[in-house]
Amino acid sequence: MAQGAETTVGIIGGTGLYDLEGFENAQWVSVQSPFGEPSDDLLIGYFKGQRVAFLPRHGRGHRVSPQHLNYRANIDVLKRAGVDRILSFSAVGSLKRELEPGMFVIVDQYIDKTSGRESSFFGNGFVAHVSMADPVCSTMCDAIEEASKIAEIDIVRGGTYIVMNGLPFSTRAESFMHRQWDGDLIGMTNMPEAKLAREAEMSYATVAMVTDYDCWVEEHGDVTTSMVLEFLRQNSENAKILVATAIPIIGELQAPFPSGVHTALEHAIATAPAYRDPEMVRKLDAVAGRVLKNEGWSG
Repeated sequence: MAQGAETTVGIIGGTGLYDLEGFENAQWVSVQSPFGEPSDDLLIGYFKGQRVAFLPRHGRGHRVSPQHLNYRANIDVLKRAGVDRILSFSAVGSLKRELEPGMFVIVDQYIDKTSGRESSFFGNGFVAHVSMADPVCSTMCDAIEEASKIAEIDIVRGGTYIVMNGLPFSTRAESFMHRQWDGDLIGMTNMPEAKLAREAEMSYATVAMVTDYDCWVEEHGDVTTSMVLEFLRQNSENAKILVATAIPIIGELQAPFPSGVHTALEHAIATAPAYRDPEMVRKLDAVAGRVLKNEGWSG
């Protein structure tokens, strides 16, 4: 974020999260991206004096499927709106008996099983390789954990989220395989979202909301959409309380964070300036703007 710019907290998740008492001067704002259409406009306003930008991941009315989300455009428009820190909420199935439906988990690792999704802003003509060894921002995770204690909301710190394409839920054999991989959670949306946030030098953390046991616990019953939606309704108040408590804490964090996310491209770009595709450079004006400006690129 440019020196002197106003800190903006980005929230990605369901529509219920945006109905916060005290969210002021909120307006739906259309932000254009060179990577295509995002899921929706951004709802931008102020909460307790903190500028916040909400993005409905699936669009208002949940009209965009996980496999058809334009993850690149979603992250790009948040970056263009001034966001440098993202709190993501995601409904997930549980692969561990102790992670019961209704629980919240702060994710710290991913196994990406997705395919066919645009998973990088970079490519032929402009190559960069960011580190994803620690795929979420520890500074943000600390802030979320602090907020959960203040709000007296039970939350589990740490968990591996296996990301699958969908749209169908897992087969029983797949569910047992995912458990053998020592996965904790199963869902469809956090990849490549987390990878793209890292490439855009944005802090990213996920609160996973457990809605079911996938299909490996027979007495629980196989996961259904109605089951997921019912637990999301039950969890919505706690999620809103957590968001309301976390926003001021996250907003007060001074960038760049100790986790290093805000300088992720520092040693990641492989293509020499003279050999970069000019069109890709133009499209990356927001995502890679900091390093491009340091190199003397003027847009």
